[in-house]
Amino acid sequence: MQQQSNINPIKNISQLSRILGLAAPLHPLVSLVDYRNVPIEMFPRGKKVSLDFYKISFKPSFTGHIKYGQGYYDFEEGGLAFLKPKQIVFSPEETESYEGIALYFHPDFIRNYPLGKTINQYGFFSYDVTEALFLSAKEKEIIANLFTSIANELDNNIDNFSQDVLVSQIELLLNYSNRFYNRQFITRKAINHEIVTSLDKLLNSYFEEENSLKDGLPSVKYICTELKLSQRYLSDMLRSLTGLNTQQYIQNAIIERAKEKLSATNLSVSEIAYELGFEHSQSFSKLFKAKTNQSPLEFRQAF
Repeated sequence: MQQQSNINPIKNISQLSRILGLAAPLHPLVSLVDYRNVPIEMFPRGKKVSLDFYKISFKPSFTGHIKYGQGYYDFEEGGLAFLKPKQIVFSPEETESYEGIALYFHPDFIRNYPLGKTINQYGFFSYDVTEALFLSAKEKEIIANLFTSIANELDNNIDNFSQDVLVSQIELLLNYSNRFYNRQFITRKAINHEIVTSLDKLLNSYFEEENSLKDGLPSVKYICTELKLSQRYLSDMLRSLTGLNTQQYIQNAIIERAKEKLSATNLSVSEIAYELGFEHSQSFSKLFKAKTNQSPLEFRQAF
């Protein structure tokens, strides 16, 4: 309970407007904030903040180094960052970090639309802020135009079609973001392959140091903590490169380790299962058969 008291909850968009010293939003469930219009003294600095609504931040440009996994990389173009409700983040220490535009919308705003059911499919809402989407000049122009369209719609008098139009614009923004993230995974292969190399080394050392004997099978949570990446981002990145999510990638590494033990040692299947971190040898045999179409003993007999 002590830890929760340090978190600054913002329950609704009207409360956010008051905190930022802005006029009440034209619509209580959706707002677009241009941080150039926010008085500097209104920014909370270095605090834990939790929003009860979605946030999409658009920064026309970045300066300096941006953290990406375990490394830092230079970016010059703009980018997007996404927050889902109840996600706890630290407000930046420096006011420069607030530059840009942010779209806020409450889950109730989209609840009665198909987007209300499908928004969880947009994995980037589960990414860390440091795993932002970095845009090319052409992509930045597209996103800027979308934000302008949303701003224009919010400036119009609210009518029976306002919500329909705004929800469709938000969905279009999310679909473009999906496309651009997929491009980012592809075009930044050198960086992503560094992460995959780090993942392979991590899994190798996990088994070499026999962590599996005391901690069991390597978990997705453990891997992401060690690599300093969010679980959803790593899975999406691996899927773009290998066709496998993180859990499947770990399972393949386990099977490769099992093949080595089956072909090069006289350990029993139960002993191998135990060394790999399985609680029950049947679980190991079931996974091995699913991945190789052979039982462990059938694989060994082939040698």
